Amino acid sequence: MASNPVSDLHLLLKATEFAANKHRNQRRKDAEASPYINHPIALANLLVDTGVYDVVVLCAALLHDTIEDTETTGDELEAQFGRAIASIVLEVTDDKRLAKEVRKQLQIDHAPHISTAAKLVKLADKICNLRDILASPPAGWTDER
Repeated sequence: MASNPVSDLHLLLKATEFAANKHRNQRRKDAEASPYINHPIALANLLVDTGVYDVVVLCAALLHDTIEDTETTGDELEAQFGRAIASIVLEVTDDKRLAKEVRKQLQIDHAPHISTAAKLVKLADKICNLRDILASPPAGWTDER
């Protein structure tokens, strides 16, 4: 089925609004404590800048931290955005109940097995995080860290 530009745009705006609402009280760890929503928007922008125009991938990028960092559930995302988007978000979501070292090892172990769409979101997330750290390291971070 062909994509409809108007419905794609509507879905992107809906995902942006949903993420902004869910992250509304969160700040980034940069020195400026910038609004958290800047991060998922940066992911979507990076993906578009590199030629990724798939609305499902872009929406997943906008929503990628909603389950991990807010009270959002996979069922809620599926109801709002469909199974395809929710599945990608679930693929890139860490289980915050686990120790950080365990979560990082699981990311490494699972990376080869996640979908191409999830790999795009995960890679964009890592690139944006590194760019943010280089541009404005969190308060208290040393050059060695």
